[in-house]
Amino acid sequence: MSEPNHSDGIKQNIETHPVKLAIGIVIGAFALIVGIILLVQFAIGAYSARSLKDDPSMSPEAVAKRIAPVARFEVDPNAAPALAAPTTSASAPVAVAAVAIPPPAPKAAGAAPSGKAAFESICSACHAAGVAGAPKFGDKTAWAPRLKAGKDALYASAIKGKGAMPPKGGNPSLSDAEVKAAVDYMLAAAK
Repeated sequence: MSEPNHSDGIKQNIETHPVKLAIGIVIGAFALIVGIILLVQFAIGAYSARSLKDDPSMSPEAVAKRIAPVARFEVDPNAAPALAAPTTSASAPVAVAAVAIPPPAPKAAGAAPSGKAAFESICSACHAAGVAGAPKFGDKTAWAPRLKAGKDALYASAIKGKGAMPPKGGNPSLSDAEVKAAVDYMLAAAK
C-alpha cells in the first residue's frame, strides 16, 4: 500500500479551485501592503519633529554635550616655557626634572636685587641638587672651570640660557640685575 502524497492534494485543490488561489494572493498582498504602511507610519511617528521638539534629550545643549570632544588642549599664556632635554656626547637623552616656578615676589621700588632671593625662588630648583649637570650650590670643584671663564661669561649663560638651563632660569620676569645677583651669590658660596 502506498501512502498518500499530500503535495498532490494541494496541487489538485489549486488546479480545481483557481478562485481560492486568487483570493489567497489578494489577501496576502493586502496584508503585506498594510504591514508596510503601518511600519512606515510607526517609523515616521517615532522620529517626527512633533514628538522630538519637546524631548529634553534633543535640546541644542544636550546634543552639543553628547557630540563634544572628550578632551581638549589649552595653552596657558602665563606658564613658564618648557625645559628642553639636553643630550650627552653619546646623544642619549638626559632626564630633566620639571620645575614649577613660583611667581616672583613683589619688588620694593629702588631696592637692590637680592641674589639670595632669586637663587632660592628660581635657581635652587636645579643648582641645589645638580639637576641635568647644573653645578651644585657651594661645590667648589664644579664651579672652578666656570670661574675660569669669567663672570661675564657666567652672566651671559645665565641670562641667555645654556644647555638644559633656559634663559633666566626659566623665569623671564627676572631682570638682568637679579640674574647677575643670583650668579654672584652662587659664586660667593663656591669660593
